[in-house]
Amino acid sequence: MVFFGKTILIGSILLFLPVSQMGGTSLSWTDALFTAASATCVTGLTVVDTGTSFSFFGKMVILFLIQIGGLGIMSLTSLAMYLLRQRVTLTDRIAVGQNLLQDPRFHLGRFLFRIVLWTLLIEFIGAVLLYWATKGEMHMGAALFHSISAFCNAGFSLYGDSLSRWSNNVSVNMVFIFLIVSGGIGFFVMLETTQCLSHKLSWKKRLPPVRLSWYSTIVLQTSIILIVGGGIALFVTEYIVQSHATPWPDAVLTSLFQAVSCRTAGFNTVAVGGLTNVTLLLMMGLMFVGAAPGSCAGGIKITTFRVLLGFLRAELQGRSQTVIGKLAASRETVSRALSLFVFSMVIIAMAIFILSISEIGSISHADSRGMFLEIAFEVVSAYGTAGISTGLTPQLSDFGKYVIIVLMFLGRLGPLLFIGAFHTFQRRESFSRPESNLLIG
Repeated sequence: MVFFGKTILIGSILLFLPVSQMGGTSLSWTDALFTAASATCVTGLTVVDTGTSFSFFGKMVILFLIQIGGLGIMSLTSLAMYLLRQRVTLTDRIAVGQNLLQDPRFHLGRFLFRIVLWTLLIEFIGAVLLYWATKGEMHMGAALFHSISAFCNAGFSLYGDSLSRWSNNVSVNMVFIFLIVSGGIGFFVMLETTQCLSHKLSWKKRLPPVRLSWYSTIVLQTSIILIVGGGIALFVTEYIVQSHATPWPDAVLTSLFQAVSCRTAGFNTVAVGGLTNVTLLLMMGLMFVGAAPGSCAGGIKITTFRVLLGFLRAELQGRSQTVIGKLAASRETVSRALSLFVFSMVIIAMAIFILSISEIGSISHADSRGMFLEIAFEVVSAYGTAGISTGLTPQLSDFGKYVIIVLMFLGRLGPLLFIGAFHTFQRRESFSRPESNLLIG
């Protein structure tokens, strides 16, 4: 957390320098800090236009912060210590293993090397594909910027309308979807899936078959369900319930892209502020869930979401175990999932309450119609590090911007820190108290 905070501070100082700003742009310290926090937390919320407000040096600073945030300060620090042949503590090994590999027994150096190499390779391939898909309209530098931003689920774009100019371009949309999903499923799932596919596509099958683990299966299944289900839901609420002149192939493509992007990536191919309230509520749900643990994404994570659904199903069926697929989640896992859900809901509710006071506290309900939903959308987007906004971000007061900064920081590190603290301060009692029924409902 300290290294993460220092990175944001250093980044804000660099962005505040005149050399980082385009001629004629005067960036305040608050806006520089906001941009640095958004980039490091790979959120994508912006108070100024990235393409026209920052110089080449400023854009490189933002890109570097995105890459640092995507890979994770903890991973890069451990990798640097390994390269310098310094000793990495057992605590750091276990922490990185639990966050990225879901297994504390692993070779730290080899695994982190694979993370960096795979990341750079995918980002380079993504840049080449974007350059080809846009037929050079997105020059190689811009293509690399957007490829890194997409893989790291940051959502920063050099264009004021994000990706709206390519809303009907199937190739561009598919490349971005590939990059966003790759960065959102987690490094462990990505490597295991690649090994599994390589074995199935290989002509020589001398080695034993590679099977996906229970964890990877849950992540991939839930991701597909959220992408397909979210796309269908957005298509229904936006293009069937409402009358649009958009051709249905374009509407399907737009709905699919937003279902992928709004979970954590932050890119948009349509004006979010022009969407219906029902569509915004669905997007808030997807942003709150997020993507997989150990990935570049935020949210409460799809594994938490899957555990909560399993717990609810177990309660309805009268089961004592939370069954997910072929196995059952441990009681400790269920307890952590419920605690994280409650923790996140409390943080979001507090932030909405505070911003309602600071932004529209002096305005009557009749004059502030619609702003409450915009504030709630902004809060969920910041906490889920999704980076999608209805256009409220630049209009926030300085106090409101600092609230969003804290939310982005908590959304990136809060859940992991909360679970760690929750486990540390837990005390198991060696006795049981008498139980009794209490009237509920």
